[in-house]
Amino acid sequence: MDLKVTKYQIDEGVATVWLHRPGRGNSWTNRMNFEYRWVMDTLDNDSSVRVIVVTGTGRQFCVGADAKALDFHAGSEDNHADTGTGTSEEYARPGSGVNAEFEADLVWQWGLRVPVIAAINGACAGIAAALVSFCDLRFAAAGAKFTTSTPRLGLPSEYGLSWILPRIVGTTHAADILFTGRVVTAEELLHMGFLNGVHPAGEDFLSTVYETARMIAKEVSPASVTSAKRQLYADLLHSRPGFAVEESKELIRQFTGQPDFREGIRAFRQRRRPEFAPPVIGPRGL
Repeated sequence: MDLKVTKYQIDEGVATVWLHRPGRGNSWTNRMNFEYRWVMDTLDNDSSVRVIVVTGTGRQFCVGADAKALDFHAGSEDNHADTGTGTSEEYARPGSGVNAEFEADLVWQWGLRVPVIAAINGACAGIAAALVSFCDLRFAAAGAKFTTSTPRLGLPSEYGLSWILPRIVGTTHAADILFTGRVVTAEELLHMGFLNGVHPAGEDFLSTVYETARMIAKEVSPASVTSAKRQLYADLLHSRPGFAVEESKELIRQFTGQPDFREGIRAFRQRRRPEFAPPVIGPRGL
């Protein structure tokens, strides 16, 4: 695909994806959604990729939907007009086939076999707030600003933020963020529990995030990470702890018969880094 508003690279198991419209604050468009889904599907099906880092080009992560798109909808009488994510059959379907609840816009990131790390290098607003909320880990540059924007635009909470935010930061903080649409700094988000870490802004920000990404890429079993990711989000959808325990016991039985378990034990005893098998790219699901 001829990428125009995104770009990516792969380095030793770590893929980096950039939202790439620096002249427009990396603002979100239909084209960006189309490319982002295609890139993520491509990377998820590349056995050399163990983890994905998503960030923005320049000093901003993504300032939300492109202003021209908002102007269009403000003047449109079509209440079903495409809001910028879409479900066209032409779009790639990354993460599909894992869980029916993961088929929705942005939630599909939960269906990927690889963990997705949001590296929020600057302003993160609107739909970008939802995008990073459905990533697996989140790091931000010091001073980075985050806002849902919607109440100040006369819009409801969008793209599942009313579901995911309370599960990350609790109802009290989620109500604050969703009702006021105020700008929240990275430092406040860290206090709320939304972020895994805040690192100094600038050229070294991504390098610091890569430390976590490389640890995942080099030191843990890809199969184990995929399983834990699928378990984590599937278990969020039910309230049956006993079921989760019994399912995990069955998975343990399966995994103890696999080469990765034997290699992990050998490496532990020999005090060396394990050399796990590459991920298996195939049918979705556990």
